[in-house]
Amino acid sequence: MANLILLNKPFGVICQFRAATNKTSLAEFIKLPDFYPAGRLDEDSEGLVLLTDDGSLQARISDPRYKLPKTYWAQVEGEITPDALHRLATGVDLKDGMTKTAKAKRLKHVPLPPRNPPIRYRAQIPTSWISLILTEGKNRQVRRMTAAVGFPTLRLFRSQVGSWKVDDIGIGHYKMLKVNLPVR
Repeated sequence: MANLILLNKPFGVICQFRAATNKTSLAEFIKLPDFYPAGRLDEDSEGLVLLTDDGSLQARISDPRYKLPKTYWAQVEGEITPDALHRLATGVDLKDGMTKTAKAKRLKHVPLPPRNPPIRYRAQIPTSWISLILTEGKNRQVRRMTAAVGFPTLRLFRSQVGSWKVDDIGIGHYKMLKVNLPVR
């Protein structure tokens, strides 16, 4: 059995315990020893970050071989089009190669409180929300994908990794679980 922490990471927090600068780190939220992130989430992204005290579990969660799906909610600039959603789902050509197929859909409602600080607001430009489910993890992938199809990301929230969800965890709070995953 391994311990797994599901943290709802706030905006502006870096996914490491020691900040090289005066940035807010995971140490502000997780006071338990010997826990390490299993994967990363950018400083300007919010949502689910998994941490564990078990190296095998950390590798299993992070390793692309296991293709754990990751669900992101992105608030994008403009009214997302069916063509853009199709392109996101079938793969986008980025500088470091073509992305794998994904699941992309428009969302009518996202149950998130306002972000602090708030996103950039433009009265003349609407925004829309999409859900994007990926099985790979290129650097800043969601942001680069939405920009490549003409809809820059304004806010990014990861709601799920594999079967683990952030559903009932408040921003800046966490839940600890005991897990037993087979390691191949």
